[in-house]
Amino acid sequence: MDLLKGLNDKQKEAVLHTNGSLLILAGAGSGKTKVLTNRIAYLIQEKKVLPADILAITFTNKAASEMKERVEKLVGKDSKNIWISTFHSMCVRILRQTIHKAGYSNQFTIYDADDQKKLVTEVIKELGYDEKIYPAKKALNMISAQKNDFITPEQYENQMLGDFVGTKYANIYRLYQEKLERNNSLDFDDLIFKTIQVLKEYPEVGEYYQEKFKYILVDEYQDTNNSQFILIETLGLKYRNVCVVGDPDQSIYKWRGANIKNILDFEKNFKESKTIKLEENYRCTKVILDAANEVIKNNCNRREKSLWTMNDEGEKIIIYNANDDRDEANFIANTIIKEVEAGNEDYNNFAILYRTNAQSRVLEEACINKNIPYQLFGGVKFYERKEIKDILAYLKLLINPKDNIALDRIINVPRRGIGDTSIDRISAYANENKKSMYEALLVIYEINELRNAAAKISAFTDIIENIKDSMENKKIADIVEMIIDKTTYINVLKAEGTDEARDRIENIYQFIAKAQEYDETREEGTLANFLEEVSLVADIDNYEEKNNSIKLMTLHSAKGLEFPHVFISGVEEGIFPSYMSLSSDDEDEQEEERRICYVGITRARKQLYITYANARRQFGKTVFNTPSRFLAEIPDQYKNDLSVKREEPKEKLKKPKKEVKKYTNFSTTNYNILVTPTNVDIDFKVGDNVEHDRFGLGVIDAARPAGADYELTISFETLGVKKLMSKFANLKKK
Repeated sequence: MDLLKGLNDKQKEAVLHTNGSLLILAGAGSGKTKVLTNRIAYLIQEKKVLPADILAITFTNKAASEMKERVEKLVGKDSKNIWISTFHSMCVRILRQTIHKAGYSNQFTIYDADDQKKLVTEVIKELGYDEKIYPAKKALNMISAQKNDFITPEQYENQMLGDFVGTKYANIYRLYQEKLERNNSLDFDDLIFKTIQVLKEYPEVGEYYQEKFKYILVDEYQDTNNSQFILIETLGLKYRNVCVVGDPDQSIYKWRGANIKNILDFEKNFKESKTIKLEENYRCTKVILDAANEVIKNNCNRREKSLWTMNDEGEKIIIYNANDDRDEANFIANTIIKEVEAGNEDYNNFAILYRTNAQSRVLEEACINKNIPYQLFGGVKFYERKEIKDILAYLKLLINPKDNIALDRIINVPRRGIGDTSIDRISAYANENKKSMYEALLVIYEINELRNAAAKISAFTDIIENIKDSMENKKIADIVEMIIDKTTYINVLKAEGTDEARDRIENIYQFIAKAQEYDETREEGTLANFLEEVSLVADIDNYEEKNNSIKLMTLHSAKGLEFPHVFISGVEEGIFPSYMSLSSDDEDEQEEERRICYVGITRARKQLYITYANARRQFGKTVFNTPSRFLAEIPDQYKNDLSVKREEPKEKLKKPKKEVKKYTNFSTTNYNILVTPTNVDIDFKVGDNVEHDRFGLGVIDAARPAGADYELTISFETLGVKKLMSKFANLKKK
């Protein structure tokens, strides 16, 4: 098989460069997956590299599955020995073999967000802190940030010395981690954190995997955080054959710890590396691609590249200015219906993208009212439904009796008369005697304070022990059915007789079907492996291209996907770019919003629609936003504006003055905007001399409405031009 056939010159160069580190800067739609898969096949077929010596990492199960299928077509059965997986799946695989060295059992369980919140709430309560002052969500965000930067509780504690509030959070982190270890459980961030610890602290483990993975390939490298960088650097320490593929212009996950510097500084960290740019786009029309290039070039923190394509010119981008969010949703729905009824397209060729999940409600209602089939991503995920989490908790307890969070969830589910007071006493006894809660349950008749509840508790442990005794050589689906039968879970729901109960029963049957599918497709699947797969599934992994329905999802969820027709809705200041980014002093916050816009634009293959509304309901009130700066950054030659003259919103609070001035946005393009308030007052005007406590003295060059506030463009004497939100800038007039 000619593995270079059909590749352009730059793609061939990337496939043929097999020795030493390699950075592939791959623009949107430039065929990076083909390059990666052909490179793997080339290593095996031409360079005679053993498949087991290759590690390929990507970010979603969907992407990993696609890569596996492509590689299998190229190299056949040898592909089974290649490690192709997500970061977290790879780490679980390593930890199942090695974590016992760090004092854990290999049968550890993985906590989801709900489990983590419950555990940290328990920690805050145990430490005697007020959760209003030290909220669980903030504590978890802090803990996640430390783990993403590979900072231990002890290191964080040292950093916070002398900081009263910081010390409290350090205590929360320390006790949270201690409880995780007692429960023989890991949270999502621990999967990478613990893998690095084992590799570094146990030299024989590190040396084994450094020798094993002679060639490492990492997709979507711009999305890696500091811990992931350390992990790759550690694994590639011996052979330095690290190939990373990514695009700084598509780095959109700073909020979950991604560090764009990992890709921007790759040549510094791997000094012997070579860089290859993939700039030919095979996805978009020329119009869509040129528009994307015009938008993203306004960012400073990037690697220079310009995508080009041999595709057709294509249709202009359709712009629609709606009266309000309902008008916007109806325009989108009617446009889709018109195309489908004309026989031009199927429903599955359309995607509606938006900045936040809250925007989906009105769009969903429009689809329902017009009988448009749709698939929503970002709602309540299947594995987060109560009944599914209950069954999963039973399964977790069966393999990991130390999992107190799982036990606490199901000890009284279905209801068996075990009250909160009894559970608190069990927990207290377990803590005092350094046992797990389940170990305490097994000696329940020895605990005087719990004699009245002992019979009910014993009935629960009898169920668990009975299932454990019967589990050997049983399939996963059989174990699930045993749980349902012995707990009478479905019978209890049937007795309720409500529509909600019937939906829950249907979900349980779907879960059994999932277990049956797992049994049929995994030759040596274990209960631990099944729970691992379920724990690591992402919402977008359920995306089905052949499902004839339109797709509704956030712009973040759409990354990695493409559609013939794309609607980007709510393209307004304060929504996209977000109000938080406009309020931040960090310019990269606004640059990331522009990268999100770039990602959204390049999801479209044939036709792109961009919509915005004069008014929309937000936070229980009507707000009046101005068109997003991103619209102005797309040259008119690429746009077809379908907007018509519309009535002013009736709820408008203040009629703007007619004075119009020029405003210069991030690019050199000038466009007209009103510099007077539309619905808020402002204390500053263009030309005012002001002082900022960090940036010093400056002059206001422009004032731009942004949601319920104003964005001020200020030229500072020492730091140059900054964009700040009026309400949060704390400016003083001079």
